[in-house]
Amino acid sequence: MIVEGYAALFGVEDQMRDIVRAGAFAASLQRRSEPLPLLLEHEPRLLAGSWSDVREDGRGLWLRGEVRDDLPGAARTKQALARGVDGLSIGFVPLVAHRAGGVRVLSEIELLEVSIVAHPMQPLARLNFARDLARAA
Repeated sequence: MIVEGYAALFGVEDQMRDIVRAGAFAASLQRRSEPLPLLLEHEPRLLAGSWSDVREDGRGLWLRGEVRDDLPGAARTKQALARGVDGLSIGFVPLVAHRAGGVRVLSEIELLEVSIVAHPMQPLARLNFARDLARAA
């Protein structure tokens, strides 16, 4: 199953009062040599696949990935998607941040994983595409 969407939007305050700046993921993405894990609800034991295409654009952090049936979290992830779960959430470590008017502005982020979640901290961080692919054997 292929999924894609925005996991973070630049300049938009989330429910934790964080704002991600454009370029915040650039260094982390350059350092990454392995595919970015795709989890369900930030639960490491529910690894469902990986994000193979991850990039910043003018809107935010866009990604495309695959839920793989051979991984432990795939069945539950597909069930969640079938129920309409479409939120995305980043698992990260803030590397460069500052406070401005009660908001934390994140200028550099070490991206660890991106999860499909029922309730994203950034309400606009959503999947916009999910499709099963038939594969020829």
